[in-house]
Amino acid sequence: MMRGARASRLLPPAYYRSTLKRPDSATVKRVAGFFRPYKARVALSVGLILITAGIGIVNPILLKLIIDDAIPQRNLHLLYIYVGLMVTLPIVSGLIGVLQSWLNAIIGQRVMSDLRDQLYRHLQRMPLRFFTETRTGEIQSRLSNDVGGIQRVVTETATSIVSNLAVAISTIIAMWLLDWRLAIISLAMVPIFGALTYKVGKARREITTATQRTMADLTSILEETLSVSGVLLTKAFGRQQYETDKFRGENARLVDLQVRQQMIGRWFFMIISTFFTITPAVVYLVAGREIIHGEAATIGDIVAFTTLQSRLFMPLGQLLNIQVEIQGAFALFDRIFEYLDMPVTLSDRPNAKPLVHDEVQGRLTFDDVSFRYGTPPPDGTGDIRPWTLRDISFEANPGELIALVGPSGAGKSTISMLIPRLYDVDEGAIRIDGTDIRDVTLESLGQVTGMVTQETYLFHSTVRANIAYGRLDATDAEIEQAARAAAIYDRIMALPEKFETVVGERGYKLSGGEKQRIALARVILKDPRILILDEATSALDTHSERLIQSALEDLAAGRTTVAIAHRLSTVLAADQILVIEQGRIVERGRHADLLALEGLYAQLYNEQFLMFEEPVPLS
Repeated sequence: MMRGARASRLLPPAYYRSTLKRPDSATVKRVAGFFRPYKARVALSVGLILITAGIGIVNPILLKLIIDDAIPQRNLHLLYIYVGLMVTLPIVSGLIGVLQSWLNAIIGQRVMSDLRDQLYRHLQRMPLRFFTETRTGEIQSRLSNDVGGIQRVVTETATSIVSNLAVAISTIIAMWLLDWRLAIISLAMVPIFGALTYKVGKARREITTATQRTMADLTSILEETLSVSGVLLTKAFGRQQYETDKFRGENARLVDLQVRQQMIGRWFFMIISTFFTITPAVVYLVAGREIIHGEAATIGDIVAFTTLQSRLFMPLGQLLNIQVEIQGAFALFDRIFEYLDMPVTLSDRPNAKPLVHDEVQGRLTFDDVSFRYGTPPPDGTGDIRPWTLRDISFEANPGELIALVGPSGAGKSTISMLIPRLYDVDEGAIRIDGTDIRDVTLESLGQVTGMVTQETYLFHSTVRANIAYGRLDATDAEIEQAARAAAIYDRIMALPEKFETVVGERGYKLSGGEKQRIALARVILKDPRILILDEATSALDTHSERLIQSALEDLAAGRTTVAIAHRLSTVLAADQILVIEQGRIVERGRHADLLALEGLYAQLYNEQFLMFEEPVPLS
């Protein structure tokens, strides 16, 4: 039972297929592009790394000189110089390291900020269709878990690669110059380890992908069940234990994946570490034999070489481990780039012009509009999506009220969402003052249209901020005037903090009517030329409905209004009533004319007449 319930809230199986793998070189190139704006700082950081790497090989050479020259020659002057350099150089290297760390932190954090900004900006441009087809928790997981997962790679790993490479290369050169035979012995197994590390990294990448998907599932469960609406539903149906068990199952799966992710390659790296620990003994054996047999090696050579060797093994081990980490990070980059690569299917045309609010009259025209939900085939052929709307045509002039009525699922709300271009029509055109809305900018279209829906959304902020969202530059006087016009001013003044009262998550500190009137004040402040009312009062009590209807009458004056209502008593005075059935207009006219037809409208009205004692006209 749990399995079936869980599946119903997840995306289709196609969503969970592995993301399309791009070449690793392409991913690296794309990630490097985020560092391009900071190339001067990156160059400075690389320069500092090279300086510290160069300083690092000096001390072993100084140690050789002390053992082979200064002490055998009993030369205190040389000894003081060499020891002084051995003390001074680490201090200089440490100071440079602090500066380098500061630069790395600035570069890394700004790159992360740019990545988050770009991802959020891209998501804001995505059409409504994307959000209706994707879980909110999945989107949040990409922004938080996935982006957070690559932070260490961006802020530390890139620098670590350069630093460890510089140290390794400079050390290998110094070791080769001291004794090329010992250098070969020390590095003999490194190529084999590198090849095996790549395989370990690929396994880490697969586990990381599965882990991030499970984290997305877990985030979705949290977002759904710990929201106010989710908690209300859970408690109302007594499903607390059910949701807890489901969360525990996903949580246990995440723990298992994360343990596997941490343990991948641990045995392998234990072997590498053991090899690196044993290798100095081999060097002592080979070099010791040379000294005993009177060959070229000196004690200073052995000490300097083993010191360099110890200095080499740490960056080599880190480079091998970084290879595994990078493969895991590629899985996260793939998921982030998958979102960034999603096409923005609804955007401004190249020649789009803005609508000037004060010049818009508000004449709204639907010209043979047809629409269907879902994503069309890429090649445009073989489209089997069912039509939601078909051949919708009507015209609404400024000051007129157009009412859309019909059974649930007929397509009324879809019509309302096409007006502000939340979706694009598939056929036909929608025009404002004769201009196709696809030829105007989305921002200006949003400024001349306003929508009040049955489901009111308020931000977890103050009453003032929620109303001012309709026009961000509004003065306090204008906000208060909008509140008065929406018949909510007196109620706001009765709140503990008045306009500074925080309304809570989704406005749950307020009643349904209060939330609706605040939303109405927001639209009044916006002053749209075209007003869309999508069942704005159907869920309210009679008193709240009368208050809002009165405010709507004032708001609708001089504007083009499109109202959707299941309660036909609210649209009796409409200039034109459009009866929608199965995505088509089957009847149109005024209330009395439609009753005389004795068709679908008359049937709906007669059914509702028994449910409501007195009509509440819009105007």
